[in-house]
Amino acid sequence: ANLAVNAGRHNFDDVEILFFKDGVVAFEAFKGDQYDFRWENSSKQWATGYDFPAVKDGRCIKAEIKLENVEPIQGWVLNLRNEKFSDVRVRKALNFAFDFEWTNKNLFYGIYSRCRSAFNNSIFEAKGLPSPEELALLEPLRAQLPPEVFTEEFANPVNGEATTRRANLREASKLLDEAGWAVTQDGTKSVRKNAKGEKFEISFVLDSPLFERIALPYVQELESLGITCNVRTVDASQYERLTENYEYDIISGIWGQSLFPGNEQRDFWGSEAANKKGSRNAAGIKDPAIDALIEKIVFAKDRAAQIVACKALDRALMHKHFLVPMWFSPADRIAYWDRMGRPDKVPAHSIGFSSTWWAKT
Repeated sequence: ANLAVNAGRHNFDDVEILFFKDGVVAFEAFKGDQYDFRWENSSKQWATGYDFPAVKDGRCIKAEIKLENVEPIQGWVLNLRNEKFSDVRVRKALNFAFDFEWTNKNLFYGIYSRCRSAFNNSIFEAKGLPSPEELALLEPLRAQLPPEVFTEEFANPVNGEATTRRANLREASKLLDEAGWAVTQDGTKSVRKNAKGEKFEISFVLDSPLFERIALPYVQELESLGITCNVRTVDASQYERLTENYEYDIISGIWGQSLFPGNEQRDFWGSEAANKKGSRNAAGIKDPAIDALIEKIVFAKDRAAQIVACKALDRALMHKHFLVPMWFSPADRIAYWDRMGRPDKVPAHSIGFSSTWWAKT
């Protein structure tokens, strides 16, 4: 019954092909040659689970297929409705404290890439310095944008070694000092306080215990900077209530993007959405420059103008550090039994299953 719930079917010239969704039972069924095709979403399973004999002798095939889809941006969302996150230096410091490289290596078997754009892996992703066409949109907003928008390509801090991790924590500490959050002694513990004597405290709200393994190492780095943290893991109904009412400091958020960005950007990042209960603007962004660039996307006269406007928005969003970027998968991970065949070249935005695949006879 469990398998039937998760099953799908496709027919290829009277040969029935079965595939199943996620789940331990479904994976064991795949290993036992009970169905034919599988998308794999678990990094651990992809790295360690496909060591059964059929993979080793070539009867079952693992493949990673890179496509040209716009990959979503995922990150630790900073709730700008809370005053502590109003200074961009604070938000930037929180990025310096997040060790993506350790997380990717130790928790995800190194299979993810780090988000560096609101439009990862796409023609909308801002790279290099702004083009003349982008500058035409950005220059009128210069006073409302970080100077780095015009002088630097956005790049996340890179860790991976003890020396770089310490250097990034020193930079984070410097930024917090500059933003007015000084280290003071509170008994035997070093904490950060502002000029009002308020502690820098952050509450993470999670909707699954599985995410604690990601949050807790990050919390350790933040606490080494003198930031007091707590992690709340709540059930689905509590999480919905808290997020709808924006009762959190930091949550994990993800935004999927399409091949034709448009007015959904208003709901993602626009000022009007920041005031709406339950909107997608989880960060609470209320920024006139962001609003202006969103409108350039919505009212772009052609594809070229749309691409330019997306790149300009991308630069503004990333350099304003509204979230601490997490990760995305640069490829579709699939496994299938060798009785199925596929073309060497797949469509640009799809692996082609099942329309261009065939059953071997």
